[in-house]
Amino acid sequence: MGACCIPLLLKEWLTVEDHKVPGGDMRQFVRILLILLIAAMPLLLAGQQVKPPDFSNLPWDPPSTFSILGYDPGTGEVGGAVQSRVFSVGNGVLWAEAGVGAVATQAIIDVSYGPQGIELLKKGMAPKDIIKAILDRDPDPRPTDWTKKGRQFAVINMKGEVAAHTGTEATTWAGDRQGKYCTAQGNILAGEAVVTNMVKAFETTTGHISLRLQAALEAGQEAGGDTRGKQSANMIVVKKGAGVWLNNDVVLRLQVDDNPEPIKEMRRLVELAARQRRPRG
Repeated sequence: MGACCIPLLLKEWLTVEDHKVPGGDMRQFVRILLILLIAAMPLLLAGQQVKPPDFSNLPWDPPSTFSILGYDPGTGEVGGAVQSRVFSVGNGVLWAEAGVGAVATQAIIDVSYGPQGIELLKKGMAPKDIIKAILDRDPDPRPTDWTKKGRQFAVINMKGEVAAHTGTEATTWAGDRQGKYCTAQGNILAGEAVVTNMVKAFETTTGHISLRLQAALEAGQEAGGDTRGKQSANMIVVKKGAGVWLNNDVVLRLQVDDNPEPIKEMRRLVELAARQRRPRG
């Protein structure tokens, strides 16, 4: 029943002799009116357009996105994956170092949070303490148009311990969820289910860590993902001496900079890499 039909139905109802409201029938009138309104509500809601966030007053487009960091204690590999509706999201969001851990920095981003987090991990600082230390030392140099209150970042170490922070001014929906050996975070998302489903997918998918990170991206997208759409994706996995060729710690570094289906393209690359990966002695 369309919303436009309500006035016509009410007019017809009120003009029928038996349905006039002489005072005693007011309860029946209200009941029918409520039924009509409830019946039309889905169409009314469907007709509403969600207004995309306006970033025209900001100096840069924020990499508003969803990402996951994960660790595999069975192989000692650590890494992360990310998808966003910005060009080349891999340019600064994910940071990882073999034997150390990984960091994701996004939203109203300060890219320096990445290398800062890696350095503090090297010093043996716990992820939750790294979060606090980095936030405390952030001088907030652009509080009016690039405020630290909009920062979002996460840290994972080689024990699988995780921590994350979502600033109060990160564009809604924004939040983070932690699981066993993983943390998922995002902003400008369809809702909490995006990060919740990412964690579940990482925890329940089997196989190489790259396949588990990929499954997390897919689960996040299936839950609605970034409300602005899709454009780029990035994945990195590291482990001491486990990369191709000599003295290479990078197991995997994949980047999709501009694609209408970046997660599908990332799946193709992840599976291609899996077919080419050789067992290490």
